[in-house]
Amino acid sequence: MEDLTKTEERIMQTLWKLKKAFVKDIIDQLPDEPKPPYNTVSSVVRILERKGYVGFKAYGKTYEYFPLISKTEYRAAILKRMLTQYFDNSPTALVSFMVEEILSQREKQQLLDMLNDSDNPTRSL
Repeated sequence: MEDLTKTEERIMQTLWKLKKAFVKDIIDQLPDEPKPPYNTVSSVVRILERKGYVGFKAYGKTYEYFPLISKTEYRAAILKRMLTQYFDNSPTALVSFMVEEILSQREKQQLLDMLNDSDNPTRSL
């Protein structure tokens, strides 16, 4: 799976949210800071199509785009890449980093509670 630029990722986030969309629909969902030109968004969507992230259905000269890769698939690929590149392929190192550097005390407690629940064989499903 090829890496995405920040702009490509932003367009994919919009497509995942909308499920399918015309370029105009994508632009309408983007923040007003400022709105990118139609041709820019159209070019980015075509790049995403070439990379295999987006498919389309043609209606004459108009195209309706839809994701070919789910957000979950993309998230898994990004996480695997992060594990490999930054945490020596160690999930333990990633979790340790998150616990030490990112999670609030409340989030740490929630994680601990979740782990304790998963170790309890009598927990209800």
